[in-house]
Amino acid sequence: MTRPVLQVRGLTVRFDKNEVVRGVSFDLNRGETLCIVGESGSGKSVTSKAIMRIAKPGRIVAGSVLLRPDDIEPVDITAHDDDSAAMREVRGGRIGMVFQEPMSSLSPVHTIGQQIIETILLHRDVTPADARAEAIESLRRVQIPNPERAIDQYAFEFSGGMRQRAMIAMALSCSPDVLIADEPTTALDVTTQAEILRLIKRLQAESGMSVIFITHDMGVVAEIADRVAVMYQGEVVETGSVDDIFHNPQDAYTRKLIEASSKFTIIGDHDRGGALPSANPRTLLDVRDIDLTFRKTEGFLIRKVRENRALSKVSITLREGENLGIVGESGSGKTTLVRAIVGLLQADSGAAFYHRGAGEPVDLLKRGALRSLGLNREIRMIFQDPFSSLNPRMTVEQVIAEPLLMEKKLSKPQIRERVAELLDKVGLSAEMMSRYPHAFSGGQRQRISIARALAVNPRIVIADEATSALDGSIRSQILDLMFDLQAELGLSYIFVGHDLGVVRYFCDRIAVMRQGELVELGTAADICQRPQADYTRALIAAVPATRPADRHLIPKEGLA
Repeated sequence: MTRPVLQVRGLTVRFDKNEVVRGVSFDLNRGETLCIVGESGSGKSVTSKAIMRIAKPGRIVAGSVLLRPDDIEPVDITAHDDDSAAMREVRGGRIGMVFQEPMSSLSPVHTIGQQIIETILLHRDVTPADARAEAIESLRRVQIPNPERAIDQYAFEFSGGMRQRAMIAMALSCSPDVLIADEPTTALDVTTQAEILRLIKRLQAESGMSVIFITHDMGVVAEIADRVAVMYQGEVVETGSVDDIFHNPQDAYTRKLIEASSKFTIIGDHDRGGALPSANPRTLLDVRDIDLTFRKTEGFLIRKVRENRALSKVSITLREGENLGIVGESGSGKTTLVRAIVGLLQADSGAAFYHRGAGEPVDLLKRGALRSLGLNREIRMIFQDPFSSLNPRMTVEQVIAEPLLMEKKLSKPQIRERVAELLDKVGLSAEMMSRYPHAFSGGQRQRISIARALAVNPRIVIADEATSALDGSIRSQILDLMFDLQAELGLSYIFVGHDLGVVRYFCDRIAVMRQGELVELGTAADICQRPQADYTRALIAAVPATRPADRHLIPKEGLA
């Protein structure tokens, strides 16, 4: 008989006058992994923060949250104030939490060890020396190399995956009953994500803790979930076992999520919309032997230059009407390559010949080539984070109109008409022109970024991780939109990504990069189904399953 360790009943959270979570109810059983899944804005994170009483400025206005409800003295979390002693004991001591972005959650001015030791001293009656020893052991448990040295390092000295491991070590340092993991793998590459998923499952098996895992990735759900709660617009629309949710979904929204995720499989023939227009398309971009080394000067009295070779003899081509994918782990050189092509970074050597028309090809790597020759209207870029790449002080109209104003070819009424036309192309209303970026969802902001990129009728669009932070259904919409625009405008795309399923769906050919080098280049089908390099095979092996029956990162019976 299952015994709940956490019982949520009718939880309602209000921000000002808006109820962002309404009547949420679920049980979390001992030793179980419950995945809460839904799009951005569905209320997943607010629900988890309400359980921890850190959902400010939101207020719990109804419902109850009981920790260990079958104990003689269960903890009624909703009966205590946010900053009460009882809640300080619950947070970290009884319920641990891992956030999506560890860099913003970890203190930049305290060592990793200081932060873990503080948590232990707050909840445990131990000496500072014992707390340090336990902190080192916590880092060892999450497989951080050389924990005796790592404990005295700062967050900026860790990679993204290492920072997430440190967050997990901190969350588990006091052996909580429940671990809440709020999108802990969203920003990680596929191999690091697989490592973190295995780590959480192994630690769960060792300690018997229960896990609430919040995600929008149905592949992650298929890999790790025992049960699933699906949220939409602040409400739980469906709960059930992971097999029932995937194979017999009852709610239309659940079916939509599963349908969207099923597109992004790496095996099979994909009937995508961006097929090449002819059997022998013309080469648009010919990148040859790009080298780029980052140099950093260190030291005060004795100056020393540290070199990091970011690109080593990288060569790729992009053909007319083609979608070329570039994949690899974080630090593999994907973004560095495309930034060098568009002049945001200066390559040390090599060439990037752009075939503009009937004339001689132009080398984009010559300093200022894009701007001086007007090529920045023919080659445009969409960045990963639409919020940071859109000026928050500019309206949507001003954002999209900026490249048109720089051209000085259209009058103000013509520019306004062009902005309205572009918004319509990306599925937004012209009535939204006067709004600012903060008033839009992540998917809508990415649509605005696409509209800005298309404002001057480019031939090549470079999308740098443009869908990696988006929900599955929104990602599907954006990719299909990019297909439609390609067919209408004759675009070619360079698509940088770490999700092989998405790249397989969108691209004709895929270039695989590792540590600044090109390790494999071929058709999308060949790369995903007949990989030649060991590294490519490792990337493919790290892709989560699309169905629970196919889980391989985490065996269905868990980890011993």
